[in-house]
Amino acid sequence: MRTLFAGGLIFDGTGAKASIGDVVIDDGRIVEVGQGLDADESVELHGAAVLPGLFDCHTHVTVSGFDYMSLLQRPFSLQFFEAAANLRRTLDVGITTIRDAHGADLGVKEAVEQGLIAGPRMQISVTAISQTGGHGDGWMPSGNCVDLMPSHPGRPDGIVDGPDEMRRKVRELIRSGADVIKVFTSGGVLSPRDDPRHAHYRASELDVLVEEATAAGRYVMAHAQAADGIKNAVRSGIRSIEHGIFLDDEAIALMLEHGTWLVPTLSAPQAVIDLVDAGGQLPTAVVEKARAVIGVHREAVGKAIAAGVKVAMGTDSGVGPHGRNLRELDLMAAAGMTPTQALVATTSEAARLLGLDAELGTLEPGKRADLVVLDGDPYDLRDMAERVRQVWKDGRRVDQG
Repeated sequence: MRTLFAGGLIFDGTGAKASIGDVVIDDGRIVEVGQGLDADESVELHGAAVLPGLFDCHTHVTVSGFDYMSLLQRPFSLQFFEAAANLRRTLDVGITTIRDAHGADLGVKEAVEQGLIAGPRMQISVTAISQTGGHGDGWMPSGNCVDLMPSHPGRPDGIVDGPDEMRRKVRELIRSGADVIKVFTSGGVLSPRDDPRHAHYRASELDVLVEEATAAGRYVMAHAQAADGIKNAVRSGIRSIEHGIFLDDEAIALMLEHGTWLVPTLSAPQAVIDLVDAGGQLPTAVVEKARAVIGVHREAVGKAIAAGVKVAMGTDSGVGPHGRNLRELDLMAAAGMTPTQALVATTSEAARLLGLDAELGTLEPGKRADLVVLDGDPYDLRDMAERVRQVWKDGRRVDQG
């Protein structure tokens, strides 16, 4: 049955100015975009806007905050039920496609695809690859290992050292169902025993990683905060830089030369600080790093935006609460993006990063019918989640109302 979205402000995701119009969908696809259209049934849009389904290119759906003591008390299987709740929260704010950056395994993805649970369509990395002593190594000075997302039969261990181990691990992750390969090319904030200003992995290791991923038709995403870790990742052909906290002018120039995307995750350091302020328990080193990088991060992302680096929206949700994903757009705007640029980063540019732009990201005939009905002005990025009226995925309404 043809469904008409009538008389709303259409933001088509291309960056063109929004204008009043209609969208018709049929059999899970967009069939017409224009004015004066008709169909079998109608969704009236007066006072609302229609946008393409939104993207979040950096999530962790199996966790709901990184409070160490809380995670250590969590029964093993609880993560899968948390994932179901977090996927629902994400879908309800209009995000119909996500890229999970460590945590979700093939079973979580297939549960969504089979309709067992409601959620966005997913690209999964399964496990992020880390060097010994890197951002994914949970070793503590006590000699104990605190792995906040421990390995299991569907989620292999990610600690890798040397080119030969790297080649094998990439193949193992692809066997496990990874759509994208995630690697830590620098230290990070949430890991207490490393420094986010230090690069991890040598060129020989990263070259093998990209070679194996490319041979299997997979892109690579890099957690990269240190300037040298960013540059190493870009030179090796990695497709996107996640976080980019210590981006410098040389790294920005390299990203422009190679066409590398930045996924800023400006929400993440603030989420760590918010968690501690609310009474969450994290190592002192983690809290100190979060407070130290938040201003540097915003400044670096602003320089990349001003230089014209390609940006796709990602939140690192899981570090902070799921369902608050759209706050990232306001943070991107505060870093220098126009509202149009922030919306494009969350629609068509994100679709390009994930290799899904032939099917998603814009409101065009032939594309999959993912739509978000938003009350009010689409260029007003404040409190967007509270203004989401309807969410449609593949031509079906999927929000809870």
